[in-house]
Amino acid sequence: MMNITIALAAGLVAGFVLSFLYFKISTSKKSKETEEDAKRLLQNAEKEAGNIKREAQLEASDTVLRIKAEAEKELKERRSELNLLDKRLRQREEMFDRKIEQLDKKEHFFNKKDRELSNREKGLQEKEQNYEALLKKQNEVLAQISSLSVEEARGELLKRVEEESRFEAAKIAKRIEDEVQETADRKSKEILSLAIQRYASEYVSDNTISTVSLPNDEMKGRIIGREGRNIRTLEATTGVEFIVDDTPETVILSCFDPVRREIARISLERLITDGRIHPTRIEEIVEKVKKEIEATIKEEGEKAVFDLGLHGLHHELVRLIGRLKYRTSYGQNVLQHSREVAYLASVMAGELRVDQRLAKRAGILHDIGKAIDHEVEGSHQSIGADVAKKHGENAKVVNAILVHHGEGDPMTVEASLIAAADALSAARPGARKETMTDYVKRVEKLEQIATSVEGVNRSYAIQAGREVRIIVKPEEVNDILCAKISRDLAKKIETELTYPGQIKVTVIRESRFVEYAK
Repeated sequence: MMNITIALAAGLVAGFVLSFLYFKISTSKKSKETEEDAKRLLQNAEKEAGNIKREAQLEASDTVLRIKAEAEKELKERRSELNLLDKRLRQREEMFDRKIEQLDKKEHFFNKKDRELSNREKGLQEKEQNYEALLKKQNEVLAQISSLSVEEARGELLKRVEEESRFEAAKIAKRIEDEVQETADRKSKEILSLAIQRYASEYVSDNTISTVSLPNDEMKGRIIGREGRNIRTLEATTGVEFIVDDTPETVILSCFDPVRREIARISLERLITDGRIHPTRIEEIVEKVKKEIEATIKEEGEKAVFDLGLHGLHHELVRLIGRLKYRTSYGQNVLQHSREVAYLASVMAGELRVDQRLAKRAGILHDIGKAIDHEVEGSHQSIGADVAKKHGENAKVVNAILVHHGEGDPMTVEASLIAAADALSAARPGARKETMTDYVKRVEKLEQIATSVEGVNRSYAIQAGREVRIIVKPEEVNDILCAKISRDLAKKIETELTYPGQIKVTVIRESRFVEYAK
């Protein structure tokens, strides 16, 4: 039992020892593994720490480089701003230096002028003192010579001085007038030449037709009709006188109204072409032509207004503008003339920097009175002004219409331009025509008016009556009086003579001395 107990105890001890040895061995083995794991973890940690350190170093290096680049960029911008400020400061310094230099020059100039003025003032004072001394001496001499009192001698001297002053004033006025006239002529010629160059128009104006050609003389009988009923119907429906005389193959139309005359002409031509000439057909054709002419009048007026770029005109004024297509003046078509005036006035207004639209409006309306001057008494200017005012045109346009032939004072520059453009359009070559008899009478009358002036020796009308040249007597007329003669003669021509456009008056004074060597 004891042995068993001892054996059991020994077995327990051996088992305990074996268990302890196994635990120790396993523990040692686990410690080694744990130590190896720890070493690996430590190595991994060291490696990861190295990676993190390198990444941190790289990030720090990038940050440093970025900060350095930003600092360099900001420094560069600051330097650029400083350079720009420095440049501006230098420019301002140079500008101030120049201004100071200019001020020094001006100061020197003004000092010089001040000295010159002081010297002139002293000279004038000396001259005034000398003048007073000479005047006093002359008064004494005059009093001694003429036995006049000092007051009488002073009056005589003042009279002489006054006469001399008037002569000097006349010379100064003549010089100033010549300078102003030269400048005005040059400027006006520039503007007029520019306006003419920029305007292109037909050289020959339209003419109003007052005759109708017939295919044969037998047609005259058909136009007259049985017992004259056809011609009476024509005259009653058109208001035009039909003259059928011995003129071969021609019928003459006579009427003061150009529109009615045009209606009659077209109606008669259509009747001749149609061949059916009887009262009913005549009335039908005339009525149809009236409507066509009225439509044409409206169309022409609207076209003229549209071409000029105008708007707001009363429809009645537009219709009257269209009527001017059938109105002529000295053979010049009035509608074409009105368009020319509007365009030329607009060009000149543009050169003078005034209202071009107002110039166009007044230009197209300036002869509107000629559309109804056979129906209303008065001049076409006053009739046109009344019509324009009645249909809502402003006072500036009305005034330009009223004074475009010089009858009154213009309110605006545009009104003067209308008068100039009207004369220019009427006076251009080929614009108007007149009979040879009227032309000869006008030229003879012009020379008679020129010769009637005192001091004139001979006169010659040249350039188709556009200029009159006058030769004065040099022993009777001086240069100052020549200017007066030219002005007076121009006014006299305006008063006594009717003419298109304008007439240039040239006064010539010359002295000739001739000797013969024998």
